[in-house]
Amino acid sequence: MTRSATPKLAVYAGLAALGLLAALATRRPELVLIAAPFALFAAVGLVLARQPQIDAAVELGAERTLEGDEIEVKVTLVAAVGAERVEVLMQLSRRLALVEGVNPVQLRLADGERRELTYRVRCTRWGAFRVGQVYIRAHDSFGLFRNEAVLDRRLPLKVYPSEENVRNLLRPLETQVFSGNHVARQKGEGIEFADLRPFVPGDRIRHVNWRASARRGELWINEQHAERNADVVILLDSFAEARRGDRSTLDPALRAAGTLAARYLQQKDRVGFVTFGGTLNWLLPTTGAVQLYRIVDAMLDTQIVLSYAWRDVTTVPRRTLPPQALVLALTPLLDNRSEAAMLDLRGRGFDLVVIEISPLELLPQPQGEAGVLADRLWRLRREAMRGRFERAGIPVAVWGDEVSLAAALEEVSAYRRRARAASA
Repeated sequence: MTRSATPKLAVYAGLAALGLLAALATRRPELVLIAAPFALFAAVGLVLARQPQIDAAVELGAERTLEGDEIEVKVTLVAAVGAERVEVLMQLSRRLALVEGVNPVQLRLADGERRELTYRVRCTRWGAFRVGQVYIRAHDSFGLFRNEAVLDRRLPLKVYPSEENVRNLLRPLETQVFSGNHVARQKGEGIEFADLRPFVPGDRIRHVNWRASARRGELWINEQHAERNADVVILLDSFAEARRGDRSTLDPALRAAGTLAARYLQQKDRVGFVTFGGTLNWLLPTTGAVQLYRIVDAMLDTQIVLSYAWRDVTTVPRRTLPPQALVLALTPLLDNRSEAAMLDLRGRGFDLVVIEISPLELLPQPQGEAGVLADRLWRLRREAMRGRFERAGIPVAVWGDEVSLAAALEEVSAYRRRARAASA
């Protein structure tokens, strides 16, 4: 611990010296009696002052939690050499709110004493944090010396974005060869009825449709649709964002990405993740619970990086976007490069769906006639962009404060049903 004198020591020493100098200058010994208590107090404090030895350990109730949840943080103080007055401050990020506990706290520690401080912290926003930097300040009994120490006992804390309520997911247009929960167009082993055909040698008896066979006087076989999995790639636009205070278009985008990744992985689909913007990060599509943690950890590293270097989808590794993959693009459509990348992906034949994270709720009200006109022109430009997407066969769902993610996905499903009915 770093030791330093307090102003109290300087004041007492100064008063004692001033009294002695005054006694010498005026030749009045009674002034020595006035200065003696100050000198005695400072001398005794110097003799009895000890160097405190205090250590701290930090324990987190959980290493991973969800946005909005609360966790318990324990700080254990161990005093080999105690102090009369100890002030303890645990540094917290502004995205972590203290719910229970006193911070900073003042207490007394005796020699060999062990004290445990418990805090309850609410994680107000997603992110990766390091919790446990402890500041300790100890004072002696006379208050003449101050001992300070900064103990770095930080532990990693990952706060994942909260999930949205989604009942039905988007069905991919094409499936893969592995087994899963999607009903494929191809016929094969499955439980979904596809068609009837006459019996041929080699067919299994359990596939015989006995009612149809009885009516027609010969054996007929049930054919089923194969059950396959799908490749899903979540494309997160990090070119630009709209922000007001602590709210940002990036927050709902990450919540949607986490929700969709978890739900598709539950269906045994292969899920990949691409952050497309000023920086490019990707995870190859695969299955399993480990992939979910990889995706969420990659999401925590996502940030808006301003870059004027041109980026297009040719920079994305080819294996990251496998053929016949369902690409879910989460974007606020605030950068022209995002529009060009979406059209390029569609031109390559990918099954692309754009979920627009509406920035309208985060924009200030336009002021003046020029501001109102600029706002109208900006909105018309966004409508024109959606029209270009629809003409290219890209369904666009707008997700804002007034619409849930489930409603946005259902809007895309309805668009696809109308498109199939029109083509038929």
